[in-house]
Parts: sequence; C-alpha cells; structure tokens
Amino acid sequence: MLKSEKNWYVYIILSSDESLYTGITTDLERRFQQHLSCKGGARYFHGRRPKKIVYLEHGHDRSSASKREAEIKSLNRSQKISMISDTKS
Repeated sequence: MLKSEKNWYVYIILSSDESLYTGITTDLERRFQQHLSCKGGARYFHGRRPKKIVYLEHGHDRSSASKREAEIKSLNRSQKISMISDTKS
C-alpha cells in the first residue's frame, strides 16, 4: 500500500446538544466547514450544530477508516467519552 493512501481521518464531533457524531474524511477542515454550513454536511446536523472536534485518528486508508468508524459508532456514549478522555491525558 502506498503511504499516500493512508490519508483518511476518523473523527468525533461534539454537537450543540452534547451528542457525539462520528465520521471519516480526507480533508478535516473542509468536512467540518460542510457540517457547519449544512450544505454538503451530514443530515445529523440539521437541527443541531457542530461545536468542535473532540477526537481524531489519522493514518487510515479508506477501508480501515470505514471499519474504525463502524467500531466507534457501535460504542455507547460512556465508552466514547472514555476513549476521548484517554486521548487527552
């Protein structure tokens, strides 16, 4: 696998209602701006606003990013909070 193929991010965004949104992208800044504008952003943010990125993984290829996204989405809220807290310490 070429090193350049491992440019995918897995991220978690804290939203205005304190819920957590998990996604993947190759361009984190562009994707966050899309979520803010609602145009091109996830439907999840219709009715709530993204506040900030609270978790980030980099160095995935498309396949591993999708798998990791699914793993994170299967976690309950307290497990996600714990995972986020572990990266801050």
